[in-house]
Amino acid sequence: MRTPVKLGAFGLGLAALFGGTFALAANTVPEGAVEDRLAEAEPEHDMEMETEVEDHGGHEADPVRGLSIEQDGYLMSEVAAPAVVGEEGVLAFGVTAPGGAPLTEYTESHEKDLHLVVVRADGAEFRHVHPEFDGETWSLPWSWAQPGTYRVFADFVPGDAAEEIDVTLSQTFEVAGEYAPRAENPVSRTAGVDGFDVTITGDLSAAASELLIEVAKDGEPVTALEPYLGAWGHLVALREGDLGYLHVHPEGDDPEPGTTSGPTVAFATAAPTEGRYLLYFDFQVDGEVHTAPFVLDTDGTEPAAPAETESPHGHDGTDSHDD
Repeated sequence: MRTPVKLGAFGLGLAALFGGTFALAANTVPEGAVEDRLAEAEPEHDMEMETEVEDHGGHEADPVRGLSIEQDGYLMSEVAAPAVVGEEGVLAFGVTAPGGAPLTEYTESHEKDLHLVVVRADGAEFRHVHPEFDGETWSLPWSWAQPGTYRVFADFVPGDAAEEIDVTLSQTFEVAGEYAPRAENPVSRTAGVDGFDVTITGDLSAAASELLIEVAKDGEPVTALEPYLGAWGHLVALREGDLGYLHVHPEGDDPEPGTTSGPTVAFATAAPTEGRYLLYFDFQVDGEVHTAPFVLDTDGTEPAAPAETESPHGHDGTDSHDD
């Protein structure tokens, strides 16, 4: 969830579809800030994720995560939760470390030891929440609003690893009842949520690109965005179809407590594959968290060709990257 260049979870990043886990300290994005960050970033890449990452001739897109109950030896248990809509209960699960013992050590990432993203298979009923840990089991009060097949993502940084890594595990859970899944998720760059009008500009591509999200209300820019989990906002992206997860955060410095910003939050992104992505933007105003959903297609843009270098045999350009 902290990975510098990542499209979470869910994310995103669908998160780091659906990875960690980036912030603006002013109302506008400084010219060249995203490009500078991308140039400085050293991509993280799990070897076991290589089959999920396309080779685009010199730029390695962000790996998609969250497609398995296991990553790097960490294993997510089955999820226990209410079985039907409307039943009040508890959602609970555990995580084991390599070797099979319960994982008890976590490294805090964006003010939490673990980020939980829950979404129905068609992209509806999205929730980004934070369960409590009793030393062995993660849990929180839970009820379902709609039936269907859900994906439950656990996004965390294990505290026992020799090197800091982002881990995103997932399980599915069936909620009994008949329902009609959404037939499609049409491309949508605007969202109305709780009286706010939220717009996303920019394009997703395998090349490093920039997304800008702007928040307005009653036709006026919102400059009262508050820090939420150590950032100005969070973006989870889920790949439509398999809900492959990416989770990213805004570019820039972490916000200072008690400060506000807006109306624009910038993200540096690189999609792992072409296709349609479901994006969910969490932001906080007046102590309340709101979630704006978007749907974007990749634009098919390939990364720029690597620079050519002279050699005795002619010229040959070579170039050797997830709450």
